[in-house]
Amino acid sequence: METKIIKIPSLDELVKDDGVSIVENNLMVLLNQQPPTAWIRKHPMSKTDYLPIERVEYLLSRIFVKWWVDILDSKVLANSVVVTVRLNVIDPISKDVWHNDGIGAAPIQTNSGAGAMDWNAAKSDGVAKAAPGAESYAIKDAADKFGKLFGRDLGRKNQISYDSLLKETLN
Repeated sequence: METKIIKIPSLDELVKDDGVSIVENNLMVLLNQQPPTAWIRKHPMSKTDYLPIERVEYLLSRIFVKWWVDILDSKVLANSVVVTVRLNVIDPISKDVWHNDGIGAAPIQTNSGAGAMDWNAAKSDGVAKAAPGAESYAIKDAADKFGKLFGRDLGRKNQISYDSLLKETLN
């Protein structure tokens, strides 16, 4: 069996411009652009900014082309359905599989006026409605780890710009 030696780059190597890292840096810059303002929505309950799942799925398809989701776990916890996923993508440069895990939760609906934990007042289709929502939140949670374009920094006061990494691709 062959042993592979992995060299950890020095700080100087990380900030040096070389042809090897330019393409990877350009992908990182793309993934860390702000999403189009027209795509951003206000959440109806929390009033925070978010990127809808249809936009996240569109970006996954356009950037990575091939992607898939593995559901790692789902359960009812307190008054919510909780789903944990692994989002897998094919790196467009190396063709390696990347993955990020994500978690999402959605409340189980109850009858009007009932407490959130009143199981006797839970809607008969409450879990069936909450589970897909929890899965969508989990996918978005995993995707936003790829970068700002997927909504990672929405609502953060301090953000880092990756534009300094952008260089023209060498021929």
